[in-house]
Amino acid sequence: MKKYFVILLFALLALGLCLPAAFAQASGTVKGVCRDAQGNPVVDGVVVWANQDNGQKYILKTNKKGEYFSLGLTPGKYNVTLYKSADDQKAAKEMDHVNGFTVKLDENTVDLDVKKEQEDIAKGKGVSAEQMKQLQEQNAKVEKERSTVGKLNDKLKAASTAADAGDYDTAIAALTDATQMDATRDLIWFKLADYYRLSAIKQTDPAEKQKRLDSAVESYQKAVDLKKATPDKDPAKQAQNLAAYYNNLADAYYKAKKIDDAVKTYELSAQTDPSAAGQAYFNIGAVLTNSGRPDEANAAFDKCLAADPNKAEAYYQKGLNLLGKATLQGDKTIAPPGTAEAFQKYLELSPTGPNAQSAKDLLTTLGASVETSYGTKKKPAKKN
Repeated sequence: MKKYFVILLFALLALGLCLPAAFAQASGTVKGVCRDAQGNPVVDGVVVWANQDNGQKYILKTNKKGEYFSLGLTPGKYNVTLYKSADDQKAAKEMDHVNGFTVKLDENTVDLDVKKEQEDIAKGKGVSAEQMKQLQEQNAKVEKERSTVGKLNDKLKAASTAADAGDYDTAIAALTDATQMDATRDLIWFKLADYYRLSAIKQTDPAEKQKRLDSAVESYQKAVDLKKATPDKDPAKQAQNLAAYYNNLADAYYKAKKIDDAVKTYELSAQTDPSAAGQAYFNIGAVLTNSGRPDEANAAFDKCLAADPNKAEAYYQKGLNLLGKATLQGDKTIAPPGTAEAFQKYLELSPTGPNAQSAKDLLTTLGASVETSYGTKKKPAKKN
């Protein structure tokens, strides 16, 4: 009986000694090295092991050598995903992945090498026939785009060189060719419109001048439509470019004597890019001033100054418009309220500006005897 008890105790001890070993074999370890598209280690990267069976995730970090390691993963199939950082993980911006990797007992190695992955794809390794076809089509598309962009840039450069020399006809011809090569580029249409607009003022034939301005308007509108249809990744840049298109389109309308269209389009420019609204409203004021609509012009100058309180020229032009409504009482010029204040504000903001002496003279005139006719001819307002 005693002998039997000793044998049984020995058996239980032996079983007890085996238990830890059996427990240790119930999970596996994983390790690997992570490299980016340049072959450099991914430092402080995040490697996520997601169990396909139960959804459990193991989130591991890489060290300065791009290495990661973990104990205790339950055997099974896993999806392994590499992220450059924790923020990229949250945004689901992965660098590389391996799906359906089987974790076994003991040690499991999965290296994530973005550069090697790209090289293998380029060589067709591990790629199905359909995937290879798609890859070839994509590469062909990229190559075609590269070739087209190169040719368009050549046309833009040639046009710019010609325009800088005052040869707008050559510039127009170059960009007309470019639109026939690819009619979907807003910048091409915008620059073509610019050259039509700038060349129009050189024309002595009214019909030819109008024809070029009409072409400018049409080309600017195409540029606007294309820009709106293809948003930029940077919304602020998108707004700035679109506002610039509207600004030049408005100027073309103005030169074609389509004043209301010019005003509406400058309004669109101001609404599209509020950061530049001051200049857009100033241009409206200049257009309306030169069109003999001073009250509307001053309302625009007020909007300009609300957007940009330091726009000195707006005060000066507003003062001139108010002065135009001055009356004579005996030998004194009586200007509407705010006239002198407008000139004073101009001098405050621009004491040595191009209209500083004129503003001083006008202020003197408002406080002194004057002749029955005002001697200074008002110059047309300039749009910037």
